[in-house]
Amino acid sequence: MSERVWLFDLDNTLHNATPHIFPHINRSMTAYLQAHLQLDEEAANALRVEYWQRYGATLSGLIKHHNTDPDHFLWHTHQFPQLSEMVLREPRLRRVLKQLPGTKIVFSNAPIHYAQAVLKLLRIEDLFDDVFAIEHSHYKPKPQSAGFRRLLRKHRIRAEQCVMVEDSADNLQTAKRLGMRTVWVSDAVQVPSCVDVKIRDVLELPRVIHRLNY
Repeated sequence: MSERVWLFDLDNTLHNATPHIFPHINRSMTAYLQAHLQLDEEAANALRVEYWQRYGATLSGLIKHHNTDPDHFLWHTHQFPQLSEMVLREPRLRRVLKQLPGTKIVFSNAPIHYAQAVLKLLRIEDLFDDVFAIEHSHYKPKPQSAGFRRLLRKHRIRAEQCVMVEDSADNLQTAKRLGMRTVWVSDAVQVPSCVDVKIRDVLELPRVIHRLNY
């Protein structure tokens, strides 16, 4: 049997980004659009949301329609002087991840400098074989399949070996279509057909492993 490979999303999967981090990123992105597209705050915020909803990431819309330099955008919108106070660390997470047999990879739409900083604050950075960030997907964010395929090629693995653990059902739809097993981290009542297992919190993973058997 091939070794199982766990693909973990970062924000709102391995940690709760909703209270502090996402509002900060949203404000930073809106400010960036104001400065670089000469928009007022209301118009910039509306465009940020529109591109996020249409393309899965604000950056994708900016590249497509405004020829934005992705590295410039990601650097300026992911500055966190108080990151250590914003990351909500769950002490049990490290023990839970160590219980999962196989390779573990973080697969995130975030930039690499941010992802690595968060993993370090969560005290789990040494448990992952790779952090596959937006730069590594050539700025093709989930749910686009191009990033998934690039990750599979880089690690010389098959989709069938992988379990994708995510809070986004759209991203899991792509994972399922490629042949991966899927775990949805959500408290939603309705469960999409692309989801193999739903859990409310990543800490529940060890008790549902048996439902992901090949």
